[in-house]
Amino acid sequence: MVIALALTILIFTLIIGVSVPFAFLASATSIIFLYDYDPAFILPYGFSRMNNIVLLAIPLFIIAGSAINKSHLGNKLVDLIELFVGHIKGGLGAVTVVSSAVFGALTGSASATLSAIGTIMFPRLAKSGYPVGHSAALIANASVLGLLIPPSALMILYAWVGNQSVLASFLACFIPGIIVTILLCVVNYFLLRNHDGLTVSPAPKGREFVAEFRRRGLNSMPALAMPILILGGIYGGFVTPTEAAALSVLYVIPVGIFVYKELNHKTLWEVFLESAVTTGVIMIMLYCVMILSRLYVMEDLPGTILSFFDDLSISPIMVLLLINIVMVVIGMLMDDVSAVLLATPLMLPLALELGVSGTQFAAIVGVNLGMGNITPPTAPLLYLSGQLSGASIKDTMKPTLYMICFAWIPTLMLVTFVPEVSLWLPKLAGLG
Repeated sequence: MVIALALTILIFTLIIGVSVPFAFLASATSIIFLYDYDPAFILPYGFSRMNNIVLLAIPLFIIAGSAINKSHLGNKLVDLIELFVGHIKGGLGAVTVVSSAVFGALTGSASATLSAIGTIMFPRLAKSGYPVGHSAALIANASVLGLLIPPSALMILYAWVGNQSVLASFLACFIPGIIVTILLCVVNYFLLRNHDGLTVSPAPKGREFVAEFRRRGLNSMPALAMPILILGGIYGGFVTPTEAAALSVLYVIPVGIFVYKELNHKTLWEVFLESAVTTGVIMIMLYCVMILSRLYVMEDLPGTILSFFDDLSISPIMVLLLINIVMVVIGMLMDDVSAVLLATPLMLPLALELGVSGTQFAAIVGVNLGMGNITPPTAPLLYLSGQLSGASIKDTMKPTLYMICFAWIPTLMLVTFVPEVSLWLPKLAGLG
């Protein structure tokens, strides 16, 4: 009864607009006082859990992502990818999706990807005759790919909260991220295949193509080298995720200053200030969530939910479907960081009881919460995309539903019911 009240308090405070960390804290406080827990026993637990070197990767990746955004690396990535597929009908949409996937992997932030790639691509898509609602829906869906394709700060948080391997969580999400990327490109093509008015840029040929590839390739090489350097270091066993985060900062700031000449003392100050604010919010949230998750475990909330399902004689497949639905709803109601911090301690024990490994569940969490961020009626990223493009929600709704039905949901079903989709790479790396 008290747990139900605590969950009600959490949901109610989120709905009325209370800041997410304080909504978590209000829920935890209700359990502490109603069950008469000793605060001197509970409160230090949050500090002890946060005393972990893995968490240093969070502010470092935030700094790197902000510096990448201020360095305008998105322009270079878009120019290179457009050279290969920009001349195909609907190809500029594929450029948008792939650019968002690459840029999202660099920043690890869906909103930063949406802002950066959207600013570049909205004018190009409009000039090429793309419907504004389709463009807004496409970029909103593609911006979430950075949450799946590593290195992802979201997966670092998941691994920390769920006591899972960071590298295994990275690898589990990689193939699902590629699948969503490909399916979004396919859906984009079929939605526009009969659309009149689309224009395409002529494809350079022969020596012209070689010269243009050399120019654009050299211009984008420093940007493309970063994921190769970071992921190669992590997967090759040369650096830990935390060391890779530090390496990304040491790499991107000199590149932004000396190569692309977009960073200076003013923009660097903005980078560090924005990163400090974001990090502070996340750390407060982490502390509150750790207390709440500890109380959930002590009250055996996952076991209570599982017993409830057993009493209803619901099959494990139906339980997994219900877990997916709950996580999509969580992703609809809050930002990705808050969502993973709430969903992991609540849903991971249920998944483990059903025989789903923590590594596979990383992919399930990533796809679910990514889809939740662009699922109506709340869809925070969809609204942001509409604001940036000037599209109405009415215009973005239909293409968004197509992309959810034919890209996100098929991927979610694959990672949920075909474990090898998410476990093949971790097993290949000896982490399965």
